[in-house]
Amino acid sequence: MSVNVDVGPIDYLALEFPGARLTGEGMAELIRLVDAGIIRILDMRAIVRTTEGTVTAVAVTDLDGDGTLDLAVFDGVESDLLDEEDLAEVAELVQPGNALAVIVYENTWAGPFVSAMRRAGAEVVASVRVPADAVIERIEALETVGAEAG
Repeated sequence: MSVNVDVGPIDYLALEFPGARLTGEGMAELIRLVDAGIIRILDMRAIVRTTEGTVTAVAVTDLDGDGTLDLAVFDGVESDLLDEEDLAEVAELVQPGNALAVIVYENTWAGPFVSAMRRAGAEVVASVRVPADAVIERIEALETVGAEAG
């Protein structure tokens, strides 16, 4: 079956916030990435794990659970790609007393490129995310070797 829709790779990102302090500091950058067409947010949730271990998941648009939109820009961002089982699994990553933000996003920049390659007869045979920590570790190791050689 051939699909004629530009769809980029779909990823998720889970961010732990010690002390459940979600300040919103990164939201401006997230909105900039969306506005620039680099990513499209498909789903967002916040998970809070009390010091007793109770887990509560809420849509990021209603952070305080009062039914009023706190971040109206993300209203309707619920693709159902994150289900209750996914949220329970990722909640296990959070230490008691902390919070977790989970974002499912499409790398929209890649969609037109992949579609063009498919039209040229190519097929995507793998799409792997290299963990940022591994990249940073390798760069630091290369810098250390370079500093020692110089």
